Amino acid sequence: MTAKIKLHQQDIDKLKEVCASFNHDPGELINVLHKAQSIFGYLPPEVQEIVSKELKVPLAKVYGVVTFYSFFTMIPKGKHPISICTGTACYVRGAENVLDEFKKLLNIKVGETTEDGKFSLSCLRCVGACGLAPVVMVGDKTYGRVAPDEVKAILDEYKD
Repeated sequence: MTAKIKLHQQDIDKLKEVCASFNHDPGELINVLHKAQSIFGYLPPEVQEIVSKELKVPLAKVYGVVTFYSFFTMIPKGKHPISICTGTACYVRGAENVLDEFKKLLNIKVGETTEDGKFSLSCLRCVGACGLAPVVMVGDKTYGRVAPDEVKAILDEYKD
């Protein structure tokens, strides 16, 4: 049994406002979950329970949607989430070597977050920028035609 996460009341209130803004419509579950993830950064069971109660949707259905769509995560992401596109064009142009360099420099595997919470690493199937392959995203910023020897410079941009 994992310990319950203590959510901040102001964030709970924001989530309830989001549910109200969608008229507590169960058909808006995905939209509500998108907003919830932007509030909390991820969707732990405690957040899913609130959404379930507010939209009057079974918790199992909320969990099913969260686990079905790859955009949603139940694991906290780093302050700077890094996503490497491994779609066909990016893969053919060396995305795997770029990914290996990120794993080496950050000392984490795909799906993990660095101990300091600064970076998390994930793969995407396609970001729709195939002409810029291989593509890396750090947060909302896109880097195109990335070579393994450029990875350190990208990470250096996010040294706080």
